[in-house]
Amino acid sequence: MGLSDAIDYRRRIVDDVLDERLASDPAILITGPRGCGKTTTASRRVASVVRLDVPGEAEAFRSDPDAAIGRVAGPVLLDEWQQVPEVLAAVRRAVDAGAGPGQYLLTGSMRANRGPSLWPGTGRIARVRMEGLTQSEQRDPDGSNDVMARLLHPSDSLGRSRSKLPDYLDLAVRGGMPAVVLRGRSPLRWYADYLDQFIDRDVPETGTIAEPDRLRRYLVTLAESTAGTPTTSTLLQAARINAKTAARYDVILTEMGILEVAPTWSRNRLSRIVKQGKVYLTDTGLTAAALEVDADDLLADGGLYGRITDAFVAAQIRPALAVGSIARRLYHLRDQGGRHEIDLILDLGRRGIVAIEIKAAASVTPQDARHLAWLRDQLGDQFASGLVLHTGPDGYELGDRIVAAPISFLWS
Repeated sequence: MGLSDAIDYRRRIVDDVLDERLASDPAILITGPRGCGKTTTASRRVASVVRLDVPGEAEAFRSDPDAAIGRVAGPVLLDEWQQVPEVLAAVRRAVDAGAGPGQYLLTGSMRANRGPSLWPGTGRIARVRMEGLTQSEQRDPDGSNDVMARLLHPSDSLGRSRSKLPDYLDLAVRGGMPAVVLRGRSPLRWYADYLDQFIDRDVPETGTIAEPDRLRRYLVTLAESTAGTPTTSTLLQAARINAKTAARYDVILTEMGILEVAPTWSRNRLSRIVKQGKVYLTDTGLTAAALEVDADDLLADGGLYGRITDAFVAAQIRPALAVGSIARRLYHLRDQGGRHEIDLILDLGRRGIVAIEIKAAASVTPQDARHLAWLRDQLGDQFASGLVLHTGPDGYELGDRIVAAPISFLWS
């Protein structure tokens, strides 16, 4: 262990991949939304930590980053790199000069892909993505739960659950940020402060021109649309902004880990697929705070609690997809006319396709799996498994390679 061996540390999905990459790569950049645990996870693997958001520590790196890096005992964590983006070029030069494996860890809340001037690390600095804490990470201290194995072979893990819809909504409102789930902060208050800081400080620090009122209105509109497929015109009208402004906001929200759009998935044999992406705010606690709702409010709105449940499930799966040998992403499927629609699609390459329907209901019938059965018949052997994840107690078979399972199946 390095620095920061906190007693409340939860083993993260990225831990194994970080250790593997540090054994071979000189420099690793950990990206993800502010507050998701990047610094805590990284600091356990280094001898020195440089906080580039602290003016006194940042000044030397701003004036002469090469000399400053050379004076710090390695392995070193360069935290909040985006405050002094010149350090990326300095790390690149150190790597070119022959730095050994695991010498540099960088963390920040941007993906560092805004252009060559801010991303000189291609081929030298590997990237690892982090998200908020999943339920599996919160409940599984030794990291033995393999979410991907459960999804690929769901029949091996079926069982009963005591959780009901209100329990899942409580978890969704709590979100995944460690300050809330590990330290008992009030979710709505903490995320409201988080949202204020994001709009008033974090975005301006990136150099993005954003009027706070417009950005807040757009974020609320995205929260209202989470797990939906709104048209661009619908978003623009609701947020009262133009297309150019929305495009600028989309870039920064995506780079800072707040927004994720699941593209539509298709194969050549599937035609007439709707191309509209599925919108997610990546943390359901932030979604609830943006909408100023708690679990009881969600229970009173059937349309909203269905979408929040969908987004909550996506947040349990997305981090595991990002750390495989090939980083993958979530998709959705909807054909024209809505005859066939599937909430989440995981394209795992040679391992096949996993398709997931999410039902905020306590019981499931084969009718609820009809779109999964359609896709299975279209894909044949390429279809690995289909799941209808629900808020009831039981897991059971629904057909060939298709099961119904409680949402808690993902972690228990």
